[in-house]
Amino acid sequence: MKILSIETSCDDTGIAILETKGGEKNLTFKVLAEGISSQIKIHAEYGGVFPALAKREHIKNLPILLNKVLKKGKLKSLEGINLIAVTYGPGLEPALWTGIVFAKELAKKCNVPLMPVNHMEGHILSVFGKNKGEFKIPKTNFPILSLLVSGGHTELVLAKDWMKYKVIGETLDDAAGEAFDKVARMLGLPYPGGPEISRLAELGRTLLLQQSPAFTLPRPMMYSKNFDFSFSGLKTAVLYLIRKIGTLDEEIKMKIALEFENAVVETLIHKTKKALTLHKAGTLIVAGGVSANKYLRKEIMKLKKDNPKLEILFPEKKLSTDNAIMIGIVSYLKYIKNNKKVPNPAKIKAVGNLSL
Repeated sequence: MKILSIETSCDDTGIAILETKGGEKNLTFKVLAEGISSQIKIHAEYGGVFPALAKREHIKNLPILLNKVLKKGKLKSLEGINLIAVTYGPGLEPALWTGIVFAKELAKKCNVPLMPVNHMEGHILSVFGKNKGEFKIPKTNFPILSLLVSGGHTELVLAKDWMKYKVIGETLDDAAGEAFDKVARMLGLPYPGGPEISRLAELGRTLLLQQSPAFTLPRPMMYSKNFDFSFSGLKTAVLYLIRKIGTLDEEIKMKIALEFENAVVETLIHKTKKALTLHKAGTLIVAGGVSANKYLRKEIMKLKKDNPKLEILFPEKKLSTDNAIMIGIVSYLKYIKNNKKVPNPAKIKAVGNLSL
């Protein structure tokens, strides 16, 4: 079975063609071709994603990227495609609609079913994917706790089986990745800011070694009784600190970046550890763009000291950001678990605030 999957939830246009086989207990995938068209350079001057521009670029890029992916997969046409998958939320609705409209047209043209996919579920299953070659969804120890951290989302999700999710904690305001980008902007760092903050923080860890932090920033909601997050106050604390300091040299920027990253990671780790213990999870999945952060990965792996049997899964770094491969994985799993039933294409709509 061949799946064509489409991802346009934000500013990356993604298309992939996967070949699948097997049932629910022995799912095997092979990446025939995949491609991503990034809009980072276009949105850089705005310091963030501009929805109208994202929509325009998706409309322009989708047919071009499809032709490139078909050529890369040595496929002359869409003949042989058995299922089309598309992200329908969460995300920027103007961007989501571009993918949905494009997918509907292709599904009608090819006379194949169309499967809508939750973008966040894609991130959960991205840990099993590869950007080329074959991969499987192995037997996994449930319950699974997923820490999903990206530019638009920060949440803890509990799963007792695939397709059965419960969000047990989420950000009440800014997501972790969003906070990274906003603080980077305050420090005059280029967009996207997350990697720049991490680069400076890593440099600070190397140069400052065991020195006491030059500044102390809050760890918002770290000790609250629930599993929710809040990073808006931390971002504001950085703003007040910058105003107090005045002129920022490179050393000061490095120290602020270090303390900021420490604050975010400590908060994420504390809540995650607490949730693992309470729900007795056998597997921890950490996914989304921020999951590529080196320091977060290092600190997450320390959780095995208290629980050696805990299985910890991260996506390949190329699959930590938005991509169509993860959308294809979810679509096939849903297709099997729903006994090959798919919704009426006419009822598929963009849902910007879609939840798991």
